[in-house]
Amino acid sequence: MAALLPATFTFDLKPAKTNGLADLGVPLTDSTEVKKGKLAEAMQLLDGDKIGRRFQNLRATLVKATEGGQPGAKLLLSFEVFGDDTAPMKAPSAVSVLLQTGDQVLAERTLGPLYLPYAVCWYENHFAVDVPLDIFTAVDRLSVLAAADEVRAL
Repeated sequence: MAALLPATFTFDLKPAKTNGLADLGVPLTDSTEVKKGKLAEAMQLLDGDKIGRRFQNLRATLVKATEGGQPGAKLLLSFEVFGDDTAPMKAPSAVSVLLQTGDQVLAERTLGPLYLPYAVCWYENHFAVDVPLDIFTAVDRLSVLAAADEVRAL
């Protein structure tokens, strides 16, 4: 039996335009603010330094918007995940994120388990989580945490 090592993938968030947010269902007004970041590819290694899981097209969109008269902020995270030649022994562990300013952690949020029903196939994953407004203002970096998982080699 093999084990995936915990992995952290970090990338910057920068102020961005509201282009493309309608596709995400974001309420667009003059006061809508956005921060975006992306990472092309990241790997989660097995305990023998072999790649056990691949992540691609990590896209984070942090939105401050007003919905139903109430201001709020949300983090929308999307990525593709591939099991390589390993299959989870049980449901994959939950993915978490650290909202940061520089190296200082402002908040940690658990997003949920990966959608990865079979190995050797790419699966799109989407997560959304509420973010306090004061954290929206300060955050400029995001770390995605992939937990350790027991897997079996195929």
